[in-house]
Amino acid sequence: MIAPEETAAPANAGAPLQEVRGPSALGGGMRRFLDLLWLMSVTEFKRAYFGTVLGYLWSLIRPLMLFGVLLFVFTKVFKIGSETVEHYPVMLLLGIVLYTFFQEATSNAVNSVVTQEGVVRKTQFPRLVIPLATVVTGALNLCLNLVVVFAFIVAFGVAVTWSWLLFPIALLLLFVLTAVVSMALSVLYVRFRDVAIIWAVVSQVLLYLSPILYPVDAFPEETYERLLMVNPLAVIFTEVRVWILHEPGAPTALDAAGGWLGLLPAAAIFFGSCIYGIWVFKREAPRIAEAL
Repeated sequence: MIAPEETAAPANAGAPLQEVRGPSALGGGMRRFLDLLWLMSVTEFKRAYFGTVLGYLWSLIRPLMLFGVLLFVFTKVFKIGSETVEHYPVMLLLGIVLYTFFQEATSNAVNSVVTQEGVVRKTQFPRLVIPLATVVTGALNLCLNLVVVFAFIVAFGVAVTWSWLLFPIALLLLFVLTAVVSMALSVLYVRFRDVAIIWAVVSQVLLYLSPILYPVDAFPEETYERLLMVNPLAVIFTEVRVWILHEPGAPTALDAAGGWLGLLPAAAIFFGSCIYGIWVFKREAPRIAEAL
């Protein structure tokens, strides 16, 4: 009898299985990432107002309506703004428009990865494009809204000074903070769906913990001002008031915090948010498709 031939074992038989990681946050190169980010942002911007009668004006109507209600409440009912701030309507409108960008961009980013499940499952699609596209779309709305806001500021009688040149610094800090928060929320929501409810509450609380509806010096005690300066958003909005309105006696963030040491908590929260947002997104990006 002829003995049956033995089948040769594969060379890698018995080797431990290796984890196959999914696409990374950037996945495919910086040039491709930036092209996809811009394309997705512009597409989302156009789609948001496609088929509507007023189009882009809807993004301006919402903050204007909120501005009108709050202006009436805080100047006619409580009489806080009209007695303490010379250009309170300007401070209120600018603050609402800036905070609306932060709130809408982060809120839209929460479920952005989940709603784009079909795109996420595609090979080598950079995951980071999805949450950042919501931020860039919000930034496009913000830039158009600021044109109207600054026209209102000039018409209100606020003088144009060199300190306006510092305003882009505040915008950059706000954009970075919005981006890293959006990155963290978008990947955490994939695993923990409670994130959407929690962030809806937190973002509403942050509105009242930022000097938007009231000036930072509205408190009778300096202790409250210093506690307020723990919030990075409060620091940004306080400096915006100083740079744009340049009111005599208006405290800077440094004054309200009681010195440089008083600003360290806000700086720690800002940079800590940046580090955590980047770290958690980089860690979770290859696993998003599995979690979905």
